[in-house]
Amino acid sequence: MHPIAFHLGPLEIHWFGIMIMVAFAAGLWTASRRARRENISSEKITDVTLWILAGAIVGARGVHVATYWQEEFAGRPLWEIFAVWQGGIVYYGGLIGAAITSFIYIRWKKLPLWKTADVLAPSIALGSALGRIGCFLNGCCFGRICNLPWAVQFPNQSYAWAQQYQQGLVGKDAPALPVHPTEIYDALLNLALYVFLAWLFRRKKFDGQIFATYLICYAVTRSFVEYFRGDYSAAHFHYGLAPGQLVSIPIFIAGLGLAAILSRRAVAKRE
Repeated sequence: MHPIAFHLGPLEIHWFGIMIMVAFAAGLWTASRRARRENISSEKITDVTLWILAGAIVGARGVHVATYWQEEFAGRPLWEIFAVWQGGIVYYGGLIGAAITSFIYIRWKKLPLWKTADVLAPSIALGSALGRIGCFLNGCCFGRICNLPWAVQFPNQSYAWAQQYQQGLVGKDAPALPVHPTEIYDALLNLALYVFLAWLFRRKKFDGQIFATYLICYAVTRSFVEYFRGDYSAAHFHYGLAPGQLVSIPIFIAGLGLAAILSRRAVAKRE
């Protein structure tokens, strides 16, 4: 865990913020290359990516603040709500925020909606993989306590330590107990999803197939990783499900529905 990369005078530059920027840069580069196959200019992809960045940050931070208000923000200075560089975002909030802003831009510029979504989908998975490495360096989104050979042990004063100390599991000067490296689980699964979607993009049967497949696959992988998460309190669980699992259900259904509708439209056009 190395949350601070370096200092610029009194300013702390966090690895989390750096990795988010790297994630968007990698996503933009790969999406621009795919856009050529759909006859969409790289300039348009750059513009929509900036809209995605703005929407993702607002949505991801907003949902995190709402979810962890009591644990992290109640009674604290108001400016900490906006301290995104210190970590603390919710992916599904970012996905929803990005979807809204990118939809507005795509409609405004009259770009082909589902072709553009297919171009962007693999890059979203790649960006998620890099972003989770930032989470790991920041120490957030940690897993449940375990004794597996690949378990990780975060240091004293980390997020995992703070939770375990509050629960009376560790001493004041001790490091955190070993936990599942859920950030790495998520990063590896997103990287595999990126490779699969990039492969499928060249073989897609209808516009929107790649985006719909992303929604379906990510909902499954996210639900799997959520099972090992340890940073949620009991208040965050509903019907025995973690927040990410609850949101994954409508996302999964939306992906299936979108794939079915767009597939039928494509067949109808060919007939």
